[in-house]
Amino acid sequence: MVKSASRDMGLGSLILFVVLTFAITWSITGAMLVFREEVEALAGPIDGHNAVFILAVWGPAISAFILIASRYGLAGLGSYLRRLTVWRMHWGWWAFLILAIPAARYVGAAMGSGPPQPFPFSPWYDVFPALFMTLIIGPVEEFGWRGFAQPLLQRWMAPFWATLVLGVIWGIWHYPAFIIPGTPQYGGSFPTFVIAAVVISIAFTALFNASRGSILIPALFHFQANNPALPDGGMGWVLALILFVVVIVWLTRDTMFRREGGATELLLTKP
Repeated sequence: MVKSASRDMGLGSLILFVVLTFAITWSITGAMLVFREEVEALAGPIDGHNAVFILAVWGPAISAFILIASRYGLAGLGSYLRRLTVWRMHWGWWAFLILAIPAARYVGAAMGSGPPQPFPFSPWYDVFPALFMTLIIGPVEEFGWRGFAQPLLQRWMAPFWATLVLGVIWGIWHYPAFIIPGTPQYGGSFPTFVIAAVVISIAFTALFNASRGSILIPALFHFQANNPALPDGGMGWVLALILFVVVIVWLTRDTMFRREGGATELLLTKP
């Protein structure tokens, strides 16, 4: 069960989290843009695995840790991190977590110029370092987005509306990656990405609430969304994901549009 004492975090804490997250990430990425040569001399070529870029990606998690520790101390931070141990949810949601993204990516790739490449690594064992890097980059964001911001937003509005707010913020937060050469999103369509972020956020919300506020489940879903072993999928996978999300909203309509339907606590007590 979750500790009700964490209720003293409110809208002010949420605003502070957003401001702090953008300040951390955008100041680091701004330095990467302005002082590119110095950053590359320090941490190597700017790409998705550059240590400075990874630090910027961890901005939401760093913000959440700072705010939780400053309010509840190290013991409270430990209670917050124990939400990583929450994994129980209906088997249907586990099936969705495991299968939905691969299905959408392969369907999207098949809708493109030709059959999807079944496994984009040669030799095959090159996939392991790629999977490890994927695990420690994007999924770490979820300590902040779904771990901290989602429950606070759901104290103020129903999960669906909280998702739209958070999805837009999350999408906009990625903007520096679209203007720094070498980063994963560089050269892509930023408006399309923001729309996709809002859409996939609905799936994140459904999984988050189905697992009663787990941080582990959204982190695993984020890993699936970035899984390098899957084909790119292009716009086709976004369209396939929209179909999944429409079904999710319909199936969860009784809770998705009620404020009481969302997980709202930050700290997990010992069982």
